[in-house]
Amino acid sequence: MKRRTLLQQGSVVLALGVSHLARGATILTVRVWPAPEYSRVTIESDNALTTTQQFVPSPPRLAVDIEGIALNPALKELVAKVKADDPNIAGIRVGQFAPNIVRLVLDLKVPIAPQVFALTPVAAYRHRLVLDLYPLKVVDPLEALIAQHMQEQSTAAPASPAASAPAKPLPDPLGELIARQDATKSGAAYAGSTGARGTFGLQGANPPTDEAQDLTATDRLIIIALDPGHGGEDPGAIGPGGTREKDVVLRLAYLLRDRINASSVRGNAMRAYLTRDGDYFVPLQVRVQKARRVQADLFVSLHADAFFTPDPQGASVFALSQGGASSSAARWMAARENKADLIGGLNVQAKDAADLIGGLNVQAKDAAVQRALLDMSTTAQINDSLKLGSTLLGEIGRVGKLHKPRVEQASFAVLKAPDIPSVLVEAAFISNPSEEAKLNSENYQNQLADALMRGILAYFSRNPPLARNRTRS
Repeated sequence: MKRRTLLQQGSVVLALGVSHLARGATILTVRVWPAPEYSRVTIESDNALTTTQQFVPSPPRLAVDIEGIALNPALKELVAKVKADDPNIAGIRVGQFAPNIVRLVLDLKVPIAPQVFALTPVAAYRHRLVLDLYPLKVVDPLEALIAQHMQEQSTAAPASPAASAPAKPLPDPLGELIARQDATKSGAAYAGSTGARGTFGLQGANPPTDEAQDLTATDRLIIIALDPGHGGEDPGAIGPGGTREKDVVLRLAYLLRDRINASSVRGNAMRAYLTRDGDYFVPLQVRVQKARRVQADLFVSLHADAFFTPDPQGASVFALSQGGASSSAARWMAARENKADLIGGLNVQAKDAADLIGGLNVQAKDAAVQRALLDMSTTAQINDSLKLGSTLLGEIGRVGKLHKPRVEQASFAVLKAPDIPSVLVEAAFISNPSEEAKLNSENYQNQLADALMRGILAYFSRNPPLARNRTRS
C-alpha cells in the first residue's frame, strides 16, 4: 500500500510538472525596429509570455519582467541589436532576475510613453511580445517639411552685393503655417492664399489645356504623400528569390521623393512626404492620418503584387470603391493589403496607440467625424483618384507591362482619406521571377520612378491644386 501511495503521488507530481512545463515558453528570436516616430522591440516565443512592467521617468528607463522563462542566447542578443543611432533607446540590459523571471531594462534617450502588449500567432510569426516606445515630444511633420523648404531656399539664394532695391518677396510657407496655428487657437478657419488666375506651368510636363489655364493656382508647397507599403514586422509579399516587398517599395519611394523634391508646379516647390522613411511598421489608419496631417495634395501608396502562382505579371493601379470591388481580383487584393495591421502588429487594446505615432488625433470621437466626412467627400475623392490613377497607369504602361488596362477599385483601408486623391500602385508581380528581377533592377526602378513623376505632373497640368482647406486635422 505504501508503495502504491508513493507511485500515485509521484504520478500527480509528474503530471503537475508536465503541466507547468507546457505553460512555459522559450524565446525564439528578438528584433529591434528603430524609427524617429517610435522604436519597437519584439520578442518572439513558442508560447505566450506573462509580463509585468514599470516605467521610471528619471532617468527614463523601462523595466519589463518576463515570468516563467530562463535567460537563453536568443534573449541575450537584444543587447547587441540596439544601434547607436537609435533615436529612442540608449541600450538594453538583460538578466536572470529570479529563478523563473528574466528582467529587461531599456535605458532611454528621451522621455517616452511605453506600450507593452502581446500578439497571437499570425502568418509566419509565433507568439510575440511587443514593446513600443513613443517619444513624448513629437515633431510636427508639416512644420518639418516647411522648415526644410525654407532652409533650402536660404542656402540656394545667392548673395548679391548689388541688391540694394527691395527684392520681390518669395512665397512664405512658414508664414502660412504660423497663420494656420494662430487661426486654430482663435477657432477661425484659415483659407490660405489664392494666387491670381492664369496659366499653370509645369516642369517636365505637357503644356496645360485651356481648361487648366482657367483654374485657380496658389503660392504654396505642393505636398505629395508617398506611402511605401508594409515595413518592420510586416515584410509584405516575398518573391521566389527572397526579395521582400517592403524593401523594393521603400527604394522606389526614395527615388520618387528625389524627383518630386526637384520639381515645381508653376514655380511652387513640390515636396514629398514619406509615411515611413525606414524599415518600421506604420498602421494603415495612421498612414492616412499622416497624409492628412501634412495636408497632402496627393497620396500614392507603393506596393508590389503577388499571387499563388508565378504566372501573373504587370502593374496595376487601384482607387477606392464606394460600393463593391470592380473585380474579384481587386477584392482579393484589398483583403490581402488590409491584413497588414495584423501582421505588422497593431496594439488593438490601446485607445491612443495611433495618437502616439506622430501626435495624431484618431480617437473614437474623431473616427466618427472622419466617417461623416468620408460619406460627404467620397464621390469627389474617388473621381479625382480615378483621374490620377488613369494618368499614372498610362505612364507606367510606357515602361512596363500592365496587368489591367484600367484603374481598378476596391475598399483599400489606406485609400480612405476623404479629402486627398489617393491611389495604390502595384508596381509589378513580385511573385513572378522575371518581374522580381526587374524590381531589383536599378535601371527599371529609375524608369518606374520617372513614369510616376510624369504621371503626377500630368495630373496637375489638368487639375491644379487649389488653396488648402485649413480645417483639416
